[in-house]
This record gives sequence, structure tokens and C-alpha cells, in this order.
Amino acid sequence: MAEREGVVELAPQEAVALLAEGAVLLDVREADEWRVGHVPGALHIPLGELAARLEELPDDVLLVAVCRSGGRSALAAAALSGAGWPCHNLSGGMCSWQAAGLAVLDASEQPGRVL
Repeated sequence: MAEREGVVELAPQEAVALLAEGAVLLDVREADEWRVGHVPGALHIPLGELAARLEELPDDVLLVAVCRSGGRSALAAAALSGAGWPCHNLSGGMCSWQAAGLAVLDASEQPGRVL
């Protein structure tokens, strides 16, 4: 684990371990990115909709924010942490997730890819 601008940054394997313990992966990418490839079981709320959809977030578990490369999700993690949600960022985003050989599925639950 590392920290950038007050947000804990996780490597993919660290995120996998936290997800296995009950953390929730929050994908803040746009719908077209999600349809082409996402992590199975992730919660999808695009960054632009996040403020209006906060009631959809669990407040009793750690959130791990993810986007394509880690920039948008770092913003989301910082905002959520500042508002009281426990939230870390997946360093390198979906690109690092896929590079680590972890599952990425498309909207049809077939092998996906990262846009």
C-alpha cells in the first residue's frame, strides 16, 4: 500500500485481498467503458453521477475505487474519504488489473477488455 494526496493506493493483488474480505470495488468509468470490460461483482457508478447516487454506496464496508488508469478513481476516493466513506484507490486502474491477469468481463459476461 502507498499513499498519494491522502488516498491509500492499492496494487491489484492488495485490492483482491480486500475484496475477498468484503470490500466493494467501485467502478467510476463511463458506461461504454464498463460494457466493454469490468471486474465481476463491481459496483458501477460513473464519476459524473457519483454525487447524485451516494445513497447507493454501502457505508459499512471499505470501497476500492477504480477507473481506467487511476486518475478519476483517485478523485472519487479522495472525495468519498473526505465525506466519511472509507475508500482506497486501485493504483493503475483497470489497466493494472488486467495486466495482473485478473478477470475482466464484458456486458455479456464474456472475456472483456479495457478501453
